[in-house]
Amino acid sequence: MRIALFTDTYYPQINGVATSIMILEKYLAKRGHEVFIFTSSDSQADLLKESGKVFRFRSLGAIFVPERRLAIAGLYRASHLIEELGIDVIHTHTEFSMGFMGKLLAKKYHLPCIHTYHTMYKDYLHYIAKGKLITPSMVGAFSRLFCKRTFAVIAPTEKVKKQLETYQINEQIRTIPTGIDFERFRRRFNYSEVNQTIRSQLGINQSDKVLLSVGRIAIEKNMRAIILAMPELVKKQPHVKLVMVGDGPAKKELVALTKQLNLTSNILFTGAVRWDDIHMYYHMADIFVSASTSETQGLTYIEAIASNLLVVAKDDICIKDMLIHKKTGFLFQEDHQLATLLDQIMTKTSEISLIKKQARRQIEHLSATHFANHIEQLYSEAVQIYSPQPSRMFS
Repeated sequence: MRIALFTDTYYPQINGVATSIMILEKYLAKRGHEVFIFTSSDSQADLLKESGKVFRFRSLGAIFVPERRLAIAGLYRASHLIEELGIDVIHTHTEFSMGFMGKLLAKKYHLPCIHTYHTMYKDYLHYIAKGKLITPSMVGAFSRLFCKRTFAVIAPTEKVKKQLETYQINEQIRTIPTGIDFERFRRRFNYSEVNQTIRSQLGINQSDKVLLSVGRIAIEKNMRAIILAMPELVKKQPHVKLVMVGDGPAKKELVALTKQLNLTSNILFTGAVRWDDIHMYYHMADIFVSASTSETQGLTYIEAIASNLLVVAKDDICIKDMLIHKKTGFLFQEDHQLATLLDQIMTKTSEISLIKKQARRQIEHLSATHFANHIEQLYSEAVQIYSPQPSRMFS
């Protein structure tokens, strides 16, 4: 099959959506499919390397998520590309500009359109007039409108599926978790060398205990709760370090908070890290920690487990089948419980090895291979139902 993926975010941007698309692209290509990416412009993109596979369209920064970009032109160009490339199926990964472009082109060429609902927008409303302009009911109406007349809507977790059902979306909803490339995160023979190199670069001693946070640094990720847990934890565990990998709109505020708490030697901000290097940061850490409840799936949790890290997370429905308290990880209910929980984990380590082993077994079904298998099957179903009957919408 020849597949067109429409997205507002793609490499070199690092986030859950871009990661999901890169994994899908890689594993579909392994099966002999041809995958083309239609996405927004990015000044950091390697256009020469992408040539022929990635098509970028002029864009502006989005108000609600400043790091995302929304295409503002290119419908005619995209239309010609769909025809020239002989696309069989269109898969949209955004509800905004590139997503609407994908839906229009699917209608024009009578192609199946499959949509993945990646983002819980109700957790992002604070970006628009501090949450006073757009209401959750408006998000539901917008989501329902976008998903209308798609062949299927993919929900990465049951949490997302239930949310879509509350929006009264009548299209078939398939729960297909994004898988990850386990091999990429497996600790290799040179693990100790990588560990020493990254820790040395960050000024961390080999004897220090390292907590790791990976992801977009934004209000909805609740990373502030992790920083606020550090003063109490440092009193009991003076050699603990928190490494925050990523960038985002809340970084400046959190750096200021770190200085205010006199924790600049214990809390380190790396900024954005290249996708090719991200696994090394997992490998140099001891514990992965998250206080977010805005995840649709929590790919970073899966990456951490695959990297043989212990995961400590705030309890949330999206991880209920992955993280079971004291069996496959550790969960806390309230932010104020985090410091005590981390101290207990660092003090009592006898059961940690077993918990990490059980966690790895728990995520076996979340491999990239399984993910691509399910998506490929859905594409095949869709293509069998549709037949090419192009209209002349733009002629």
